[in-house]
Amino acid sequence: MISPSSLILLIFIVILLTGTPIGTALGVASIFSIWYYNYGVSVVAPNFYGNIAKFPLLAIPFFVFAGVAMERAGVAERIVKFIKALVGWLPGGLAIATVLIGTFWGAVSGSGPATAAAIGIILIPYLIGAGYGKAFSAALVATVAGLSIIIPPSVAYIIYGTILNVSIGALFIAGIIPGLILGAVLSIVAFLVSLKKGFKGIKKPSLKEVWISFKESVLGLLAPVIILGGIYAGVFTPTEAAVIAVAYSLFLGLVVYRKITFKDVVKILADSAEVSSVVMFVVAFAGLFSWAEQTAGLVEASVGWVLGLTREPLFVMLLFMTVLLFAGMFLDAISIYYIFLPIMLPIINHFNWDLIWFGVLMTINLAIGQVTPPVAVNAYVTSKISGAKLEEIGKESIPLLIAVFAVLVLLILFPQLVLWLPNLMRRGP
Repeated sequence: MISPSSLILLIFIVILLTGTPIGTALGVASIFSIWYYNYGVSVVAPNFYGNIAKFPLLAIPFFVFAGVAMERAGVAERIVKFIKALVGWLPGGLAIATVLIGTFWGAVSGSGPATAAAIGIILIPYLIGAGYGKAFSAALVATVAGLSIIIPPSVAYIIYGTILNVSIGALFIAGIIPGLILGAVLSIVAFLVSLKKGFKGIKKPSLKEVWISFKESVLGLLAPVIILGGIYAGVFTPTEAAVIAVAYSLFLGLVVYRKITFKDVVKILADSAEVSSVVMFVVAFAGLFSWAEQTAGLVEASVGWVLGLTREPLFVMLLFMTVLLFAGMFLDAISIYYIFLPIMLPIINHFNWDLIWFGVLMTINLAIGQVTPPVAVNAYVTSKISGAKLEEIGKESIPLLIAVFAVLVLLILFPQLVLWLPNLMRRGP
């Protein structure tokens, strides 16, 4: 007879293979298992509500709104113009500029697909026009957009912190150095690929042109400084920082640049509500699935299997990263957090791993999943913009993803690269 833990996984996988949305698959598998094994159907409603009625999750719709508003206000366009003027004249300069722009926009958006759309619609035509090729242009933007869930503020960190009751502010701060390292490494790879393929830079602008583009973009460049600086200084919490981000984005759009009208605000609210509702729908049912899998004994069985296989920490970490890498090819990041964290947490505690460190490692791994088929949400966005096929984008992404994976290994071996800033924050002045 099939065990309860095996049945819930089997139902979820079968429903998922039919093309059903992930949130629905999680919900059906959970509710059926709870009913079939008589775990108490009455727990479904309070569990569903409890999963989304959490103060830290309020940050998600606010950050989504801020990202959309800044894009509509023309902030992305101004930043693209400045960074293009700054480094676009170098050999492969537009590719380097794309990485730098994606790194910065990650500190505004917090969502990979949103970043791919916001900067892709501007940069991909530039790159293609400069001879970079459709597939490489799409692959570069898709990979760089993954930095949005690594560099704070990040929706992924908010979900992770909420599930494990870990400081979201500490996760935000911990993501800064890894995000900057990834940005630097991707810039080097983009430069080397550009040299190999003979991609040239654009005409070098004058210092006056660079200065003008800087002045036009400086208020947009201040956005992450205000958000992260306020969190680091203890002026406001991550949730309050999200509200500050909304106010600042509306100030830029309505007052400074005047590219947003009050009618546009209604549209931005509708778009943000749509994105946020999808996230919350997955969060609600993924939380229910997590409760069902724990009740069914999946956590205990998995922990016993892993620790029976090996007690070598490095091997277990590599096993976790491999499983997450594979899962990221088929599932979205939110679902992966809820499905795998309850299983992994007892083992994380067994080896006394820092939860902040593991959260950053897990998130980088899931950023790779945003580019790898068949889910590859970032690649789907850039494929539509560029007209390149997903297979072609996947091929061009290989050197970039190898670089990301190399940084992931570096952070596994040297945890202080992740933990130095959070530890500094804990110690205070």
